Amino acid sequence: MLLTMILQTAAAAGLGKAGAALGAGIAAIAAAIGIGKIGKAALEAGARQPEQAGHYRMTAIIIGALVEGACLFAIVVCLIS
Repeated sequence: MLLTMILQTAAAAGLGKAGAALGAGIAAIAAAIGIGKIGKAALEAGARQPEQAGHYRMTAIIIGALVEGACLFAIVVCLIS
């Protein structure tokens, strides 16, 4: 009951757009952290086994593209709602 009242008050105050912007920002920051961790892991793996560095690089690029796609989807969903 209380949550419903809070959500109705927030909607009446126009806080929906602020929440959407906050959600989009969080999605972008999370994607940046994820891509950073992917890059770090790929560099460490390439340093351990230099003969496989090309394979690790390609895998990191593919995974980074998937993370970026999920981030863009989240931003679009946040800004549409």
